[in-house]
Amino acid sequence: MSAISDRLVSIRSRLAAAATAAGRDPSSVELVAVSKTHPAESVREAFEAGQILFGENRVQELLAKTPLLPSKLRWHLIGHLQKNKIRKVLPVTELIHGVDSLELACDIDRIAGELGRFPRVLLEVNVAGEETKFGFTPNRIRADIDALLALPRVQVEGLMTIAPYVENPEDVRPVFRNLRLLRDELTERTGTPLPALSMGMSGDFEVAIAEGATLVRVGTSIFGERPRPA
Repeated sequence: MSAISDRLVSIRSRLAAAATAAGRDPSSVELVAVSKTHPAESVREAFEAGQILFGENRVQELLAKTPLLPSKLRWHLIGHLQKNKIRKVLPVTELIHGVDSLELACDIDRIAGELGRFPRVLLEVNVAGEETKFGFTPNRIRADIDALLALPRVQVEGLMTIAPYVENPEDVRPVFRNLRLLRDELTERTGTPLPALSMGMSGDFEVAIAEGATLVRVGTSIFGERPRPA
């Protein structure tokens, strides 16, 4: 087996163990293999090892890779989406993780109407309040949730967050817990199910699963360190 295949086996085993320890069915957590900066050949290796779902941070990189790979691959956009890239990304992704403002959601909805699509999205929440991160503040999403759910084409399926980088994953458990509690609050208030929680990466996905993650975004632990620019 290749190194990527070996790592995938390890990650899937850890994912299943974390879900089981939390009293959850392992099938309730999907692994998003984050292929940011890694070549299409590495994605193909992961695909040949049974991985179907991949995540990309940049629209340009996503559009460059998809023609080189099997059409059965599923793609999520997990990075920040610029408004001028919406039209390009909607036809090639099944889920957009990082919708971080009502204005962006409205633009997606308008363009989706022009393209005849019903895009699935997650709302990014900056739970930790980091100035360098995109996302709704918890209070902003509380104020905007009714307008977001009223958009005729955008299908809001849940929430997403990026936790701060820490040495000890337990230190970010409150971030994941607070996203879940915020989701529960919004669901109760609006009566709209928001089942998806995208949270947890290579260093902390097991803690995220314990706190309710349904999507974990793992890159380095599958593909290795990102290639450095020449």
